[in-house]
This record gives sequence, C-alpha cells and structure tokens, in this order.
Amino acid sequence: MEVRTLAATRIGCGAGFAGDRFAPASDLLVRGGLDYLVLECLAERTIAAGTLRRLTDPQGGYDPLLERRLTPLLPAAAAHGTRLVTNLGAANPAAAGVAAARLARRLGLDLTIAVVTGDEVTALMDPCRPAQEDGRALADHGRLVAAHAYLGADAVRAALDTGADVVITGRVADPSLFVGCVAHHRGWDLRDADLAAHGTLVGHLLECAGQVTGGYFADPPLSQVPDLAHLGFPIAEVTDTDAVITKLPGTGGRVDGATVAGQLGYEIGDPSAYTTPDVRADFTGVVIEDLGGDRVRVSGARGRTAPEDLKVSVGFQAGYRCEAEIDYCGSGARARAELAAAVVRERTRGVFCISPRSSTSARAA
Repeated sequence: MEVRTLAATRIGCGAGFAGDRFAPASDLLVRGGLDYLVLECLAERTIAAGTLRRLTDPQGGYDPLLERRLTPLLPAAAAHGTRLVTNLGAANPAAAGVAAARLARRLGLDLTIAVVTGDEVTALMDPCRPAQEDGRALADHGRLVAAHAYLGADAVRAALDTGADVVITGRVADPSLFVGCVAHHRGWDLRDADLAAHGTLVGHLLECAGQVTGGYFADPPLSQVPDLAHLGFPIAEVTDTDAVITKLPGTGGRVDGATVAGQLGYEIGDPSAYTTPDVRADFTGVVIEDLGGDRVRVSGARGRTAPEDLKVSVGFQAGYRCEAEIDYCGSGARARAELAAAVVRERTRGVFCISPRSSTSARAA
C-alpha cells in the first residue's frame, strides 16, 4: 500500500472525557475545516459504569450523554463534510449505533453509521490468569462481570473504509481513535512502525482535548493560561512526516512548546517504549518546534513492531467504593485552587440560582 500525497489531514478532538464540555466540539465543526472530529469519552471507570447499566438493561451500557452530545454535532458534521469517530459506545456499542441512527433519522439526516465491536472478551478470560496490577489471580478479585480489550487503529480504519459518516466504538486505545482516522485518510500501511508511531504521537497529544491547549498547565503565577474558562480544544494538521498542533482563533487557552511538551509526557511510562495496540512508540527523539500564534510542529517519533497481546480492562462485582477529592500541592497550591474556583464560577454563571438563605443553610450543614 502506498502513502498518498495529500494536503495535511485536519483532525480535532471535541471531548477528552465523559463529562467534558459540549460547546468546543460544535465550534470545531463549524470553524475548524476538519476532516475528522474525535470524541474521546471513555475511561476504565466509565466503561465499568456502562457495564453496570447493561447488566440491568441489555439495551443500555453506552454513554448516557450520547444523544445530547450528538444532537448538535450530526447536522454540523453533515453540513461541513466532517466524519465523526467516538467511543461513546462504551459497554454496548451496538446499542449506541442504534441510538445514533434513530437520532439521525429524527434530525432528517441520511448518514451511514458504523459500529466497532469485538472488544468484549469476557468469555475468553482465564480466571487463573494473574492481574497486571497485583499479580493475584483474576478469580481472587470477585465475580468477573466484564472484560474489554483495547483494540487498535485497524478497527477504526476498517469502519471508515466502509464509507461511514459516523463511527462508534467501545474500548479502543485512546490514541488509536486518531491513528485510525489519519491512516484511513492518508492511506498509511500501519505495519510501518514509524508511521504508526507518528500517528500515535498525534493521537496522544490530542486525546485529552483541552490538556494540550493549557487545561492542565495553569500554575499561577508561574504559568498563566488566558481565558481558561473558555478553553479551546485542539486541532492537528497531519502530514506523513510531521504535525502542527493548534486551536481555533479567539478561544481560550494556549498552545506552545511548553503545553505540548507537558502533554507529551502525560501517562506514557517509558518514553522510549510507549506501548499501544498499534506500535511500541519511541518519543525520545520527538522535536517540538514552537511556530508562534498557538501553533506547534511535532515530528521525530519512531516505532517498533506492535505487541502481540492486547491490554484488557477487567471489571468485577466486588462491592462499592466512592472517592472524591481535588488536591493542590506545592508553593502555588492556593493560587491554583483559587483559579479552579474562578473557572467553576464562570462556567456555572446563570446555571444555578441559590438564595442567600439556602446558601447559609448549606454552609451550616
């Protein structure tokens, strides 16, 4: 398979977690000139929650915000010729596909929707197999209720190859959602480990949405991020050798060498062997070039052959636990906490109406 000679592929990330804001995705569709928009809304805890819903409702298990997210996006995507890829399918991508098709019909849209399945591998689990975290046998952790393998870019690419306007997946490795789009569009042979690593670099930088545009970077007074409450989400302009990370003009946040470098090191473990279903990526030679004007060019990822095994997220019925906290530490802890409070106040302005009396009662409680 030959790599096509193309202008840069434009791909944006419109969500980085299940509870992410809706507005940036719509803005990206209307103003971004995108070939693809990815909504990355799945994590271990969200697929576990989806599994619990599916246990009580066989037609449930997909992201409960699916229809609310897609209602403004489907018409805009159709109007602008942008293809949507998302893991909103969670623990039941087939049912999610049905829901999305029903929504498209209600909106009067003629869309082709593809569903990626195959990540649910519960029946293949050996109860004697040790868990990666603690080495204990799976059977020792409780009653196994679900196991989801992290599929790779080939699954996304195959769905796009059908001509689908919308692709809904379950558990696919986060960067692989983006790699599949770029590989399909540019005609990449994913057996080329360097191309797979290049795509994985792009996917890793985009997958958490606002993190690369400054969302995790604010640390006043050391690191200032403008208009954090209206943070813009990222776009990558991808060629076969490099990519430019940017955001829409007029949106909050910042894209520069520092924010990109910060996201590059996020949750990758060994930077010389960041392992996904597609490749063992080596990021140690990545070059980050700040072009100014919220534009950063990245290049230099290299790859080795993909692993033979897939990582599997395993869920057990073993009781309940709830944890909730926000921690700030270090010399700038107070300033960062106050900034977070200001962002919450700005984003919820006009949403809640709490009388002074009820506020006093809440504080007393």
